[in-house]
Amino acid sequence: MRTHIKTIAFDADDTLWVNEPYFQEAENRFCELLATWLPPEAASQELFNTEMKNLHLYGYGIKGVILCMIETLTRVSNGTAQLHLINQVLELGQELLNKPIELLQGVEETLEALHGKYRLVIATKGDLLDQERKLTKSGLQDYFHHIEIMSNKQVTNYQKLLKHLDCSPANFLMLGNSVKSDILPVLALEAFAGHIPFHTTWKHELHEEKVEHPNLISLNNIADIIKHLD
Repeated sequence: MRTHIKTIAFDADDTLWVNEPYFQEAENRFCELLATWLPPEAASQELFNTEMKNLHLYGYGIKGVILCMIETLTRVSNGTAQLHLINQVLELGQELLNKPIELLQGVEETLEALHGKYRLVIATKGDLLDQERKLTKSGLQDYFHHIEIMSNKQVTNYQKLLKHLDCSPANFLMLGNSVKSDILPVLALEAFAGHIPFHTTWKHELHEEKVEHPNLISLNNIADIIKHLD
């Protein structure tokens, strides 16, 4: 029963603030750098292949993406890419790291409404320093009881989080935009999950099949969760 929920965890990127559009913009600019060797769609696929190959080494985050861009550029150019192109890739990474934080509509008002009634937690993937930087820039840190920067979002990762929080699955709700990372693993634990769609998603996070589960809450936006909890 939803009335048993005591802890609410929030994904960060594309749930609390804008993220993926910045990555897509950087990827488009990267593909332009490879125009001598590949058309944009092929360059994008080559980058994605590199990211998937290295995901277990680099994890999620800007730094791993930039390393994959450099590797992809070197591979598709057969080592002929000039140094200034690598420097431009590094500049793309620095621009991403320095992007302003754009809160999504309704985020702060929702956190304000829930704060004090529930234990609020951030549970997000990504690079530790980068996610800490974004949280500080967001000005939202005081709403949260605990911040968890996760290396991945699989069932075992959520089990560890629940154990750390001393929280039963029946008392836990996860809110996020990724069905693959924020919804399915949580439902597998018989906890509650609220899906907040975002207009664009990294293709590694795509899940096309319809999900049906009694503990799934489908939301139009983050503020909708309030009426589901009342």
